[in-house]
Amino acid sequence: MNPILDIVIRSLAVYFFMVIAVRVFGKNQLSQLNAGDVILLLLISNAVQNAMVGPNNTLEGGIVAALVLFVANFIVKKFIFKNKFVRELIEDQPYILVKDGKVFPDVLKKVQISQDELTESIHEHGIETISEVKLAILEVDGNISVVSIDKDSHQTHYSRHKTKIKRKFNP
Repeated sequence: MNPILDIVIRSLAVYFFMVIAVRVFGKNQLSQLNAGDVILLLLISNAVQNAMVGPNNTLEGGIVAALVLFVANFIVKKFIFKNKFVRELIEDQPYILVKDGKVFPDVLKKVQISQDELTESIHEHGIETISEVKLAILEVDGNISVVSIDKDSHQTHYSRHKTKIKRKFNP
């Protein structure tokens, strides 16, 4: 087989494997990188490098592999934007965790967030108690967005804050 075509096929296979792996293990695993996550990311990149380029360790082979990854990512993003089925296949949906001060324990269990983790996230948004939360949503990227009601002015305040929530969701 043509060595360049071999790199293209290998790179596409690794790319789609990684898309599936990120979907299965949770996209937010990558949105909240701690030291262990960085090490995992580095080890994965090293592990899949040879799978993409095989014995070809030339500059040309590396550039072709990188180009294939960029093009594949560009095309997948276009499909996600234009096609609801592909979007639902690759991305998770947002989950309402709290509405009008009421926590949904079945949802917390489904997305594997403990009550303590939810409370910590609410505190990170500057809110003292869950009863002050109008709406808390676990977004598709793993962050929790919180809408609170200011008791004094009865105005709604929106806050989006990166959290350390790492959900493992199996579709």
